[in-house]
Amino acid sequence: MSYQKKIGLFFFLYLGMVFKAHGMDLENIRSNYLKAIANKEICRSMIAQLSKAEISSTQLAYLGAFQTIWAKHTPNPFSKLKTFNKGKKNIDAAVRSSPSEPEIRFIRLSVQKNAPSFLGYKDHIPEDTSVIESNYKKITSALLKKMITDLMKKK
Repeated sequence: MSYQKKIGLFFFLYLGMVFKAHGMDLENIRSNYLKAIANKEICRSMIAQLSKAEISSTQLAYLGAFQTIWAKHTPNPFSKLKTFNKGKKNIDAAVRSSPSEPEIRFIRLSVQKNAPSFLGYKDHIPEDTSVIESNYKKITSALLKKMITDLMKKK
């Protein structure tokens, strides 16, 4: 293997370790998504980490989801609405960026199913469900599949 290839491989592996160390790998983000509702510090940490990095559409959707969860953790009603709307905007931007990505649709669906009705964020449930069902077989993450299955059981 040439010196340049070794350097390139090292750089690629190094970046992977850096992202993992900073909690940016999707499995870690998925796992923390499940924990963020009950754990304010995990929610805050994920928002901070995802806000600092250049992120993918999927990570942008998770940032939005963590922001909507943050609305649960903040006591001020105005802050709750502001952060929820900011999160909703990020999720919808991610959907526009990658409309056929089932994980992004799962994120939006999970927020819609758990958001209070008065927030009016329920319009895309049938559409998101359809995209998820059409693309479910393409999903390779066992954790994501379980999260989707659990959400679909919820009424």
